[in-house]
Amino acid sequence: MLRLPDAWIWDFWFAREGDTHHLYFLRASRALGDPDRRHFRASVGHAFSTDLRTWTQLADALVPADRPAFDDVATWTGSVLPGPDGGWYMFYTGAGSTERALVQRIGLATSDDLVTWERHPASPVLTAAGRWYERFGDSTWQDEAWRDPWVFADPDGDGWHMLITARANEGPVDDRGVIAHARSHDLVHWTAQPPVTTAGSGFGHLEVPQVEIVDGRPILIFSCLHDQLAERCRDARACGVWAVPGDSLLGPFDATKAQRLTDDSLYSGRLVRDNNGRWQLLAFHNHDEQGRFVGELSDPIPVRVLDDGTVLLGDAEPGVPYSVHGRRDVAPDPGQAGPPAAGTQVNGATAADALAAGA
Repeated sequence: MLRLPDAWIWDFWFAREGDTHHLYFLRASRALGDPDRRHFRASVGHAFSTDLRTWTQLADALVPADRPAFDDVATWTGSVLPGPDGGWYMFYTGAGSTERALVQRIGLATSDDLVTWERHPASPVLTAAGRWYERFGDSTWQDEAWRDPWVFADPDGDGWHMLITARANEGPVDDRGVIAHARSHDLVHWTAQPPVTTAGSGFGHLEVPQVEIVDGRPILIFSCLHDQLAERCRDARACGVWAVPGDSLLGPFDATKAQRLTDDSLYSGRLVRDNNGRWQLLAFHNHDEQGRFVGELSDPIPVRVLDDGTVLLGDAEPGVPYSVHGRRDVAPDPGQAGPPAAGTQVNGATAADALAAGA
């Protein structure tokens, strides 16, 4: 688990280098008081671990740019992967002041060491394509959804793919959520493609998408809050992390058949292999038993896929969403505690531990 005394943690993503897992996460100061204010104060934090449980915090990886810029308000969810040049590529969501942070674009930063990141001069590298996707002002929806880029290499070696939280440009306003698709042959120049899911699946948006092959099955996971479900589905569905089996890493995926993996105690789930090669899911602790926002990273939860495509977490039974309610150790209220001093422990790890581990 990762809990910061001075900041909330929410969406996150991983990069792996050898036996070291690098964690990049959205963070905002607890001094804001109201966690709903965190979204427009977000920067990208950084920590690392060898067991996905004990984390050593490093300096922030990315912060909002100076004005004017497409990402001068907030830097939001993304993904990291190695590039063909031996460097690392971070794709992230940017929100800017020009449109009052209501228009989202995909940015790119690069690094040689996974620690120091520089914005790529081509950023933003991708904006919403009106041919298939809703733009701001096309409907009464509150923003232009074009975020949470998940980038992965084409399985046949033909460039790279990007999946994006987006909305279709037609259909009932509350039921337009789709996973957009884009392609690139150099990780810099991208071309939008039709979505890998269809509108009308009951979701206003499908957040933080990821695709992986788990136990031999292509699996798409995403998250959706209860108030972002299509109104017709709100009585039958609830908040959480969802999974959909597909025919390939590009689907097609039928989101009407999505399986709810967790209740609202967890959100923004990510699949990752541990150092034993076993698939795990981590998520951020969203709501406690009283409905209060938590804002910390979970421990890994084992994932398995049954022969019929059912995805199960931990000890959950088929059809029963996994919950951390009643399982989580509640930390004491840190009040207005500042960040840990250099050399202090973050969940049991220190800078000395990092050096000993060869980081």
